Amino acid sequence: MRILLIEDHVELSRWLSKALRDAHWSVECAMNGADADSLLHTQQYALVILDLSLPKMDGLEVLKRLRARGSKTPVLILTARGGLQDRVQGLNLGADDYLAKPFELVELEARVKALLRRAQGGEAPVYSCGALQFDTVTRMFSYGGVALALTPREHAVLEVLISRAGRVVSKEKLFDEVFSLVDDANPDAIEIYIHRLRKKLIRSGTEAVAITTLRGLGYLLEVAVEK
Repeated sequence: MRILLIEDHVELSRWLSKALRDAHWSVECAMNGADADSLLHTQQYALVILDLSLPKMDGLEVLKRLRARGSKTPVLILTARGGLQDRVQGLNLGADDYLAKPFELVELEARVKALLRRAQGGEAPVYSCGALQFDTVTRMFSYGGVALALTPREHAVLEVLISRAGRVVSKEKLFDEVFSLVDDANPDAIEIYIHRLRKKLIRSGTEAVAITTLRGLGYLLEVAVEK
């Protein structure tokens, strides 16, 4: 799940980005309102975290334009402008939640999870494929009941695959979900993470899973066929 963090304070942006990535979300950053508006025109995100006091375009204007385009992407306003008038205006313009600075990281993470859960229809699903499970609340994978140790990139790739288990996911789709626009990478990098994941998913039994390559189409996460 990609999150767009719109925050012009460099150190805070870096700290928040790292914290969210450590929690296994993919994060892109915008440092001003104009860049954020441009990204929201062309990219799809699961959630937007939006500061209000931004250069080039105010955060409320970014929000107004987003909603005017008909987007229902959840928006969490995160700002030092915590006065009643700002909160009311932000919520009236279509914000889904409001958190004033300073804040505790655990509260931010809880609000992010709640907004994403609400966007999924109020459910907190556990995705499953054979013995592999992904809990969207704890954001942890388990395989055969044992926690699966993954790097952030491996986690992101496997999350996309398990959320579409039994369906083909193109290399380009995986790349768009896993890498941000500023990453120095190309779609072929996905093959590296697929290779690493296959090693970690090796096990015997009827509930084992495998990542199958369908040439020209993409990758498929499915219950492994016993040989």
